[in-house]
Amino acid sequence: MRIDVPEGSLFGPANLPYGVFSTPGTAPRVGVRVGDSVLDLAAALGDDVFAAPTLNPFMAQGHERWAEVRRRLTDLVSAEVPGEAVHAVADVTLHLPVEVADYVDFYASEHHASNLGRLFRPDAEPLTPNWKHLPAGYHGRAGTVVVSGTDVVRPRGQRKAPDEPSPVFGECRRLDIEAELGFVVGTGSALGSTVSTSDFASRVFGAVLVNDWSARDIQAWEYVPLGPFLGKSFATSVSPWVVPLAALGAARVPTPVQDPEPLPYLREREPWGLDIELAVTWNGEEVSRPPYREMYWSPAQMLAHLTVNGAATRTGDLYASGTISGPAKDQRGAFIELTWGGKEPVRVGGESRTFLLDGDEVSITATAPAADGTRLGFGEVRGRVLPSRDG
Repeated sequence: MRIDVPEGSLFGPANLPYGVFSTPGTAPRVGVRVGDSVLDLAAALGDDVFAAPTLNPFMAQGHERWAEVRRRLTDLVSAEVPGEAVHAVADVTLHLPVEVADYVDFYASEHHASNLGRLFRPDAEPLTPNWKHLPAGYHGRAGTVVVSGTDVVRPRGQRKAPDEPSPVFGECRRLDIEAELGFVVGTGSALGSTVSTSDFASRVFGAVLVNDWSARDIQAWEYVPLGPFLGKSFATSVSPWVVPLAALGAARVPTPVQDPEPLPYLREREPWGLDIELAVTWNGEEVSRPPYREMYWSPAQMLAHLTVNGAATRTGDLYASGTISGPAKDQRGAFIELTWGGKEPVRVGGESRTFLLDGDEVSITATAPAADGTRLGFGEVRGRVLPSRDG
């Protein structure tokens, strides 16, 4: 049979994102999305590596293998495919596409970092002295990375308001989101070695959407002097489709001017800026359109900095960009920015809103230019807030 790709689909032959799916009564396995269908790769290509419940075994085969399979798939989806290998997207369950080895989150948007600096340090320079010299980041918790559609339980922890004499323990009152782009490492690097910016495309398999849920009140009390911990580690959501880096060639753009010039290990001959447009909806209403092309540090620079001290990387490592924000108010990728710390509420469902309430649902989607002149999509990363739990 031929797979039908509706006109205007964000999942045409120029995209071909990978995911892990199952059908009733079957085990999770690797598939590729084509239009409104999922192509079962184990059945279509006769290769057991795609019968695995994660993309990790395939990713570990390396860049040349990824390129070979992409060529085969491009030919296959424009011809006849076995009917038993094709499933409607509506009929499958999507799973976490990779077994996440490590998770690192960066802070790569100058607009976001400047906005938070103005909020938290109104009498000081918005950016810290090191910000334009290195991609700042923190090491997150791989075990709480979850696939889109997983509910997020409101976290509990210590918090202390500025007017309170001492900390209290309780549920988060300032629950937030961070709209981000994540990058999945396909082939790792040995302990004691480094990955150069020029090696980025041969090491990184693809990109996903990320929502790095944030408990702002817990984070504010704990983050000095060592940075984010419990305010971030309770949940990080990712989209189920991994868009191959090979599909993003038409989306490449220069990064913003980097001044001062980065140190040699962070320099790029051909920068990996990406023209990707995100959209954030809150209970079904669009509230922001963060532009990834505004990100100061590129994903190649992030990976180079992550490994410059000799830290090892592994197949399945995930590192994210940090909140994506642009210069305009409606381009801010976190609600703490969008509502200016809660002082400037936005209208959602006819109500004035600042931070997330129980029952709220947030969805992040994204599109980018494709090689054939169309646009490609990343799917969505979606999550709903559940009440906190005792015990």
